[in-house]
Amino acid sequence: MPDVTAEVLALHDHLEIVDALHRFALGQDLKDRELFASAFTAEAELDFRPAAEKWGARPPLMSGRDSIVSTILALFTGRVDTTHQVTNPRVAVEGDTAGMTALVEAQHLLSADHGVFALLKNRYVVELARDGARWRIHRLRIENAWFTGDPVAIFTTGSPGR
Repeated sequence: MPDVTAEVLALHDHLEIVDALHRFALGQDLKDRELFASAFTAEAELDFRPAAEKWGARPPLMSGRDSIVSTILALFTGRVDTTHQVTNPRVAVEGDTAGMTALVEAQHLLSADHGVFALLKNRYVVELARDGARWRIHRLRIENAWFTGDPVAIFTTGSPGR
């Protein structure tokens, strides 16, 4: 006989793990500092370097929830409109840690001129940690599969490492 309680808890974990990436995406799109920050552990790392290498940029590894949130929101708020779509999440849970891969399509448009844009299709490799009933991103590596448009115009102004 199946252990229904264990199955429900496993489903809850799966939903919360995927929700961490949804909070990451929607927090950026809405420029909602609290929602965006809720996706990360305090000591989180965000590695955008593999994606940025595709167009010749060399941003630093971002470390710490507050630094990640401040850096990204400062780069986009009032300057870049974004929409993120998260698909194909694959989750593996081991105790209080989890791994996930997903595809994220991220549209970036200059607020003043939507004709200047960068559309990125990225592979996300995510390590997460349990925080009570919630899951938070501990490490996020973003790898670019392809892009169209002008990512240099989107990510240069105010971008660290450029």
